[in-house]
Amino acid sequence: MKRFYIAIFLMVASFSAEAQIDRTNFRAGVNAGLVVGDFSEAYSLTLGIDIYQHWGVSRELDLGIATGFSNAFGEKESSSVGGVTVQTEFDNAQFIPIAGSLRIYPTSGFKIGADVGYAIGLNEGNDGGFYYRPSMGIDVSGGTTEINVSYFSVNGDANFSTALLGFLILF
Repeated sequence: MKRFYIAIFLMVASFSAEAQIDRTNFRAGVNAGLVVGDFSEAYSLTLGIDIYQHWGVSRELDLGIATGFSNAFGEKESSSVGGVTVQTEFDNAQFIPIAGSLRIYPTSGFKIGADVGYAIGLNEGNDGGFYYRPSMGIDVSGGTTEINVSYFSVNGDANFSTALLGFLILF
């Protein structure tokens, strides 16, 4: 995993040194979505913060780094067996992703890409795991803001996935 981070860092450093195009920017924003897959019964709503630093490599490509915070709110679940009702309350699931980020611009203002790295699990019993997040976005308000959709997935001992809608401000 260290080799992956070193390779991403070296690529970003070499491309930013060449300064082929000045689309370098800092992005920060919020996201919200629904938990899907294995944990959809135990968690429903997810809220998070996204932070990116991107460097323009060419007119069609940005590379960068990504982090943030994601919190999935735990649900209460009741089950009855033989006249006995058991209620289970799930704690919130929290992650801090640390990833490399790639964005491809097939047309002006529209982007597709992915973040790949590791998500650190913050709550007890959450070890985190391999993190990936494919996304699509569109620039609005003259390119100063972005609306995107993405799929947030952490694969460790179990697979935790969410479908997200996000809003970013570009600085």
